[in-house]
Amino acid sequence: MAIAKAERLMNLALCLLGTRRPLSKRELRGSIEAYLEAGSDDSFNRMFERDKDDLRELGLVIETVENLDGDTGYLARRDSNRLPPITLDAEEAAALGLAAKVWQQARLAGAASGALQKLRAAGMPETGDAYEVHSALEPRIPVHEAAFEPLMLACRDRRPVTFDYRKANSARPEQRQVEPWTLECWRGHWYLAGWDRERGAERVFRLSRITGKVRSRAGAFSAEVPDVVTVRETVESWAGETATRTARIRLRAGAGYPLRSRATAVRERGDGWDELEIPYGHGLDAWLVEFGPDVVVEEPADLRADVVDRLRAVAKD
Repeated sequence: MAIAKAERLMNLALCLLGTRRPLSKRELRGSIEAYLEAGSDDSFNRMFERDKDDLRELGLVIETVENLDGDTGYLARRDSNRLPPITLDAEEAAALGLAAKVWQQARLAGAASGALQKLRAAGMPETGDAYEVHSALEPRIPVHEAAFEPLMLACRDRRPVTFDYRKANSARPEQRQVEPWTLECWRGHWYLAGWDRERGAERVFRLSRITGKVRSRAGAFSAEVPDVVTVRETVESWAGETATRTARIRLRAGAGYPLRSRATAVRERGDGWDELEIPYGHGLDAWLVEFGPDVVVEEPADLRADVVDRLRAVAKD
């Protein structure tokens, strides 16, 4: 079905770009095989209007012209649909090349590569890639979660979604109804920010905790999308990045390297455990639970109680 629609859109675009005079719906229907196969005039009209809107969303400028007989015609003038000359310098071209390399391991690799090829064909200067062989830096944004692509499209199209989400303190997922705003990568993990309809508030979801398929829902957004969505700041506050307190924990030797990287002090105890001091803020209890029996909270007492409560909730499930 997707291939058939793409072919139909391509044929319509070629007809509109190739004509010197406006073409009526009747003429377009007689020129495109898929329109000839439409079962009725109503079916053709709906299909044509959708295709015309899709082409306009893709950037094609389609003019609507009324002739002397009162009939409506359509055309896409080449001068209105021609891109301006590409005027990128070598540094700008190198920046685009580096940006494309970031997505090499992600689902957008094909799109990024195709965009570069089109720009080069249009005159973008070729540049040597300083990051190709000798650099120790490897820019990458890994995307392993199946939820990434449907959520990215839902954010772009402003389309509500539903998915099953497993919280850190629960062994079973819960269904969420979300109006997705934006995706952001932070410390190697992807997060979605959006409006949780059932809770009536902004929420941030870690993609690795989404289980099953992301399903689209009909209808428009019910909440206003903010001009600036502070995903990173929200996640940082939940993870204790902006904390002003310090927690002291015991960590099993050879385990919990993400915690060790956050620690402000590490002391070997000599009994198979190390003692760490780490920043303490909202959400630290949920993160510590992920390390299971490798972590024991010593202080503060309220953090220890929160971790115990989360472990008991998981055990009940």
